[in-house]
Amino acid sequence: MRKVIAFNGSPRTKWNTHTLLEHALSGAKSKGAETELINLYDIDYKGCRSCFACKRKGALLEQCAIKDDLLPVLKKVRDCDAVLLGSPVYLGCVTGEMRSFMERLLFPYKSYDGKPSTFPKKIKSAFIYTMNIRADELPAYGYENFLKANERYLREVYGEAETMLVTETQQFSDYDHYAASRFDGPARKQRHETVFKEDCAKAFALGARLAAG
Repeated sequence: MRKVIAFNGSPRTKWNTHTLLEHALSGAKSKGAETELINLYDIDYKGCRSCFACKRKGALLEQCAIKDDLLPVLKKVRDCDAVLLGSPVYLGCVTGEMRSFMERLLFPYKSYDGKPSTFPKKIKSAFIYTMNIRADELPAYGYENFLKANERYLREVYGEAETMLVTETQQFSDYDHYAASRFDGPARKQRHETVFKEDCAKAFALGARLAAG
């Protein structure tokens, strides 16, 4: 049985990013995969310490040497068949928790010795992003660079990668309670009830692709 693991980089569970990841894992299950969803904000860890233990000659395993709560999670990735990352976009990038996770997840397998990757096998990977801006605003905000870079890192380490963008997400259940007059609350709610459902269907299809042999 194939194993697909999803990582939620949002502090909000049961909201946009988490919901999309759940749909993606449902898609993976529809193909017979075993799935797991891990919320990064529930784990006590930090980013890379630049100790370079993963780059020392004779290292038995090219995995992070930091002994914290993230270590068993990273071991799970070595045994899975597909990995899915999900994060809202904060200040033009992924959340701090997701960025720290990516440092620990990817850097140990970035070869300094001429190999494309030291990860023990080829697996599928994908990234789902949720964001407040419109799709046509991506170039103006400079999002394309970090989106392409993250996909490149995933592809270099794991072999396959794809990206899914979900724009104009609903941030609040009731915009009247927040100082957010620049946004049309009713329009965001309507979009959540229509377009977001389509995005969930796309996430389901993505998960099915990740689980395919």
